[in-house]
Amino acid sequence: MSSGSERPRESVAIPAAFRSRLHWLRGAVAGAVAAAVMAAAIGLGDLSVLRDAIAGLYLQAGNLVAGVLVHVLHGALFGVVFAVVLSDPTLSRVSNSLAKTVVAGVVYGLVLAVVGAGVVMPMWLDAVGNEAGLSIPNLSVPLLLWHLVFGVVLGAAYAGLAAEESA
Repeated sequence: MSSGSERPRESVAIPAAFRSRLHWLRGAVAGAVAAAVMAAAIGLGDLSVLRDAIAGLYLQAGNLVAGVLVHVLHGALFGVVFAVVLSDPTLSRVSNSLAKTVVAGVVYGLVLAVVGAGVVMPMWLDAVGNEAGLSIPNLSVPLLLWHLVFGVVLGAAYAGLAAEESA
């Protein structure tokens, strides 16, 4: 029943780059690429992180292939979250510049390092009975550098895919 006093919905101006749902797909692809590059960097530094800790999140400790696949899948999911965050109309100016999108990716990657790898991952491993023995916070220079790589690649790939889509 309408009382006649309902206010019309106000429309929010959505930037052209986000009128399409393709930005979510862009985020997934950019995140998967960034996670694959990050996995290569991790492999050069400490293969046990992929083989034991990341694979161990899904009870697959010791399985390098599982660790890499899980890492790339997580990257794709976090890439979608990145795209959703950037789809906020108040952040539209961030994603219209390669440099700004890369900076956003770096900030996002470092937040993932602190919150995801630093706090959530050790708790998750403990919850599934993995004996990796990670302290909370689980932070190190290599971990921060790996996530910095993730952020740079995520931001650059996301911006590159957006430019290709609009071309």
